[in-house]
Amino acid sequence: MIPKLKFTESGNFFLIAGPCVVENEEMPLEIATTIKKITDRLEIPYIFKASYRKANRSKLSSFMGIGDVKALLAIKHVGDTLNIPTVTDIHTAEEAAIAAQYVDILQIPAFLCRQTDLLIAAARTGKVVNIKKGQFLSPESMEFAVEKIMNAGNDRVILTERGTTFGYGDLIVDFRGIPVMQQIGVPVVLDVTHSLQQPNTKEGVTGGRPELIETMARAGIAVGADGLFIETHPDPSVAKSDGANMLRLDLLEALLERLVKIRKAIR
Repeated sequence: MIPKLKFTESGNFFLIAGPCVVENEEMPLEIATTIKKITDRLEIPYIFKASYRKANRSKLSSFMGIGDVKALLAIKHVGDTLNIPTVTDIHTAEEAAIAAQYVDILQIPAFLCRQTDLLIAAARTGKVVNIKKGQFLSPESMEFAVEKIMNAGNDRVILTERGTTFGYGDLIVDFRGIPVMQQIGVPVVLDVTHSLQQPNTKEGVTGGRPELIETMARAGIAVGADGLFIETHPDPSVAKSDGANMLRLDLLEALLERLVKIRKAIR
């Protein structure tokens, strides 16, 4: 289903991981190289993730990117150099064909998961499409998002759970949603780090609960998620986007080791 994805017969969950956004041209390869060494050793199928542009920030002054083409080339360089699949998010129908020239998977942000023109444009590229479940939708309703992709002639779809809005300033994961969405017939991912965001702070910068990353990841594996999505950065305190809920890169290996053990226990 996903080109260049290794260790698909290992029985492990697959991992989508990388920085929130491309901060400079060197950063993506540096982070991906570290993660690939870990996932190769643990035989975890690995997909590199980075946004080439952040289009849905709260504040006008928030970092959006280094330039679309420059960032997309940096992501493509990761895929070509390490021979691994890559994913980035798109925001408009016009962006689908552009981003598809550089990555293997197109990701639909949660806020946009009902945008029919965007879903159809992504589907028509022939790329794998990862749709994040909207914070305002039930798991059952994601059947219709998948239907839009498949009716456009593309059956390569992934769904990602990233929490449900609770009040104004928090997200809650209903783990019943993972098996519910799996019944639609597509792989289901738990977005660990975005599920721990605390949006709509009075400062206009998203907060988070990174100390709960392992708890959330363990729960996701325990209920049978097909994959995990984890944003990671060498130093989240200086990250230009979503630093408040990212995992520090040097903590990833030990976490994955423990998660692999849980996966083996439930198989």
